[in-house]
Amino acid sequence: MTRAPLPRRHYLIGPSGYPNYGDELIAATWLRRLARTEPDAEVWLDTHSPGPAQLLLGDLHPRLRCTDTLWRLCGEAPSDDPWEVASWVQAAVHDPGRAPRWDAGIDLLGRLEVVHLIGGGYVNALWPRHFGLVAGAVAAARRSAARSAMTGQGFVPFPAGAAGLLRSLAERFDVVDVRDDPSAELLHGVPGAERTCDDVFLDPHPATAPTSREFVLCVQSDVGSAPPSALAAQVLDLLRDWKLRPEELAVVEGIPRVDREVFALLEHQLPGAEFHPFRDVWRHGLPVAAGQTWISSRYHLHLTAAAAGATGVAIDVAPGYYTTKHRSLIELGSGWTLVDAAAEKPPQRPSGTGFPPHVLHECAERKRAVAEAVYGAPASRSRRPRTS
Repeated sequence: MTRAPLPRRHYLIGPSGYPNYGDELIAATWLRRLARTEPDAEVWLDTHSPGPAQLLLGDLHPRLRCTDTLWRLCGEAPSDDPWEVASWVQAAVHDPGRAPRWDAGIDLLGRLEVVHLIGGGYVNALWPRHFGLVAGAVAAARRSAARSAMTGQGFVPFPAGAAGLLRSLAERFDVVDVRDDPSAELLHGVPGAERTCDDVFLDPHPATAPTSREFVLCVQSDVGSAPPSALAAQVLDLLRDWKLRPEELAVVEGIPRVDREVFALLEHQLPGAEFHPFRDVWRHGLPVAAGQTWISSRYHLHLTAAAAGATGVAIDVAPGYYTTKHRSLIELGSGWTLVDAAAEKPPQRPSGTGFPPHVLHECAERKRAVAEAVYGAPASRSRRPRTS
């Protein structure tokens, strides 16, 4: 009796489930693609919040399962130093006795087809323990003889003294892809490293909700030094300068609560503004349409709105982190205006229609090539030799 071949097992690593609209959108982009191309594959998502991630993303692939093995190992490392975290996580993956509470998850890391560090800006100086995710992906790929990939990565701001670590780990991946120029410069000299764009460009048109609002606002309060009151004052000055009527405005929440704090200070001055909590955005879609004008500090709202044909102002609430992110989209042709959160004078209302169609087409084609390099047919893959 011939046994049926075991399904392929793919292991995605990313920060899903917080929830954060951008992080969920990246994971959803890959899961939808795998649902189309490999519905029978077993797909694991290793994330810091596996329960919420399963509920948010579980219907996007018929065989999705969530865990938190590598994130747990990063948290168990003896310090925040990227080198120590990377060393600890690699040691634990190769010797589960160092972390026996996660032995079952570590065992799974030895039986994989693809290990994929999906895109985002979560491996950097703000979260140095996340370097363990990169190291863990390398160790898991070595145990499984799996194909390894990092895609759509943004490493800025980068911690001092860790560039050599990042390059040495990146050299062990079969596919290395970043989304901005500073991140590409960090990987200078790594064989095969590419600078394409954000993973969402693989399919930059998420679900949308019907809307008649001409303006959309999303200003966060979770990063940067400006307090919510200062951000509220800046937004109110801008709305008054543009002579915007509240009934023309929709407010979007990219992360629950932290994206409502600024609006809460303005709400009594904006009667008739329409609020869209994260729950409704995720279930029913973004209230985005061509011709709108957005005011957003969130990078992925900049990306998706510009892809839908909307122009806007990107408020830079965290120079050194968001500056690179927003500029990468502006350099691609989003047509948005970048404004510092501390700017005293409101910017002029921008004009434009978001990304030109040819830019979206070219970005999608580049990301499809990356996706095929990661998940192409096993017989067609070329692998770089691994060294210990």
